[in-house]
Amino acid sequence: MRRALVLFLAAAPFLPGCRCPTVDSGHRAIVFKTLGGGTSRELLGEGMHVMPAWNYIIPYDTRVHEMKEQLVVLSSNGLTLRVDASVRYRPKVEELYELQTQIGPDYDQKVIAPVIRSEARKVFGRYQPEEIYSTRREEIERQIYDEVLRALDGKHVVVEAILVRDVDLPEAIKTAIGDKLAEEQRAQKMRFTLDRERQEAQRKQIEAEGIAKYQSIVRQGLTAEYLQFKGIEATSRLAESQNAKVVIVGAGKSGLPVILGDSK
Repeated sequence: MRRALVLFLAAAPFLPGCRCPTVDSGHRAIVFKTLGGGTSRELLGEGMHVMPAWNYIIPYDTRVHEMKEQLVVLSSNGLTLRVDASVRYRPKVEELYELQTQIGPDYDQKVIAPVIRSEARKVFGRYQPEEIYSTRREEIERQIYDEVLRALDGKHVVVEAILVRDVDLPEAIKTAIGDKLAEEQRAQKMRFTLDRERQEAQRKQIEAEGIAKYQSIVRQGLTAEYLQFKGIEATSRLAESQNAKVVIVGAGKSGLPVILGDSK
């Protein structure tokens, strides 16, 4: 049976009324039956297939495609911008029959491209040129992607990503945006410096308050009796030192002796 099958497949292209179309790698194919039946729901996988000569296949590349679009859009202030965008998409394999019968193989030009242009213009129109050029590009990409997904819902295609590759502005606008961003950076640096100096001043104030509080506590404990006691302790240690010279001159108001000279 295996040998007979191999012989049949080898001879099929030469048999009257037979044809053997091949589905390439990464593709699927829909069969169109000319003599009744029309478009078939049966999907053919990769490889060679035997069918009557009056039928033919409609192949679909199910791999990820990339479409590059050059868009002319308006910003929120009416400035004209030229934007280069890329779209990655593919057909839904499980819905190829619906895609074929409702749209056709050129679905990218009939459905995807017009939707991308329309939704991109809507989103870009919400932003200022400097936001589009520098600060909000990721947010813009996400919004375009979300809007496109909603618009293509039920169209039997999958959009995997939308990327804004380049934004072309007039040279004068680029210079103005660059100057504005530089000024914003300088302002942020100045705010940082002022905050740091303010924090340093607060630290010094807290430190001074702590020192003042400490000195106040110490002054409250420095009574005459306490100072006289500490003086007696110091005098006693000095008198017991072998290197000290002891000469009692007299006593001051505190009653402590004055010691001078050598004890040897």
